[in-house]
Amino acid sequence: MSPRRNRPKGVGSSEHSAEDDRSGRYGGWQSKESWQGEEWNVRHVAGASAQGKAYRCPGCDQLIPDGVPHVVAWPDHVGVDDRRHWHKACWNAKDRRTTRVQRSRNAPRL
Repeated sequence: MSPRRNRPKGVGSSEHSAEDDRSGRYGGWQSKESWQGEEWNVRHVAGASAQGKAYRCPGCDQLIPDGVPHVVAWPDHVGVDDRRHWHKACWNAKDRRTTRVQRSRNAPRL
């Protein structure tokens, strides 16, 4: 009897390449993207890796609750100390957002 496959057939047709697949302690994959004339490191974080931590998304200025999958991005020329945690939808819509994001009247201030 052959061992069970852990991945379904056709995995190689995903949108990211094998060289960008650096899964590790964050449970996701990492890639590089160009934005605002810079190269950005973008890491997709699984929800299980974000347990017990809450972050504020710079795209919408709202909290990303603990346990929610999200994206961590930082410019390539700086260190990981400048990482920012984004909602996936906010990161995907970053080019369509205005520069003046305002918090709603009832949003918590952290």
